[in-house]
Amino acid sequence: MCLRWLVGTVLVFGAFSCAQGATVTARVAWDEGGGNGTRAHETGNVVLWLTPIDSPSMPMLPPAQTSPRTRLVQKNKSFEPHVLVVPVGSLVEFPNRDPFFHNVFSLFEGKRFDLGLYEAGTTRDVHFDKPGVSYIFCNIHPEMSAVVIAVETAYYATSDPRGEITIRDVPAGRYTLRVWYEAALAETLNSMTREVTVSEDNVALGVLRLVSVKVAQSHKNKYGREYDPPAPDSPAYQHP
Repeated sequence: MCLRWLVGTVLVFGAFSCAQGATVTARVAWDEGGGNGTRAHETGNVVLWLTPIDSPSMPMLPPAQTSPRTRLVQKNKSFEPHVLVVPVGSLVEFPNRDPFFHNVFSLFEGKRFDLGLYEAGTTRDVHFDKPGVSYIFCNIHPEMSAVVIAVETAYYATSDPRGEITIRDVPAGRYTLRVWYEAALAETLNSMTREVTVSEDNVALGVLRLVSVKVAQSHKNKYGREYDPPAPDSPAYQHP
């Protein structure tokens, strides 16, 4: 039983702390003949989020998902993690932990920015102030890529390598369910958008089946041109 305090503002805190939301689960799988098969590592990095319909003013950061810092780290000529999901309004840090320069940019979709050239051991920030999918690259190293998805909700999760998705502390209500996967066709993802109802009990959304995948495409540098061949003696590849 939940103890409710009866004095002033403590009443509000007591009522809030007693509320517990449901756990929403789902599993990702490939249909036979779709994509590259059903190997376990291909079911990771699928993003699912639930946007409230009845109560759009729900808190953006429930206690279970609050994080003091959000980072997209540059290390070993890669971004870690490759896929990052944040609530709209988040400030994301881009620390350079390689022993050479990077130049992080996103100019195609979602948040458009160019952090310029910055050296090892330094950090620059980006404010993701609107919803959308941002494809992020380095202007020096063409092999580097990442995706930041800014969502207007606190109820989201990314699938693990086994394809399991878990979103905890979801209040009862109606939500719009959306799914994103980097290699999935847009029409496949659009067809998966639907309304779901979360009750006080745990909710299993079943299997999310991805049918087709896109072939990974090369990208241009921030000037819209092909990348220059690597130059090992270039300052961009050396410790400053």
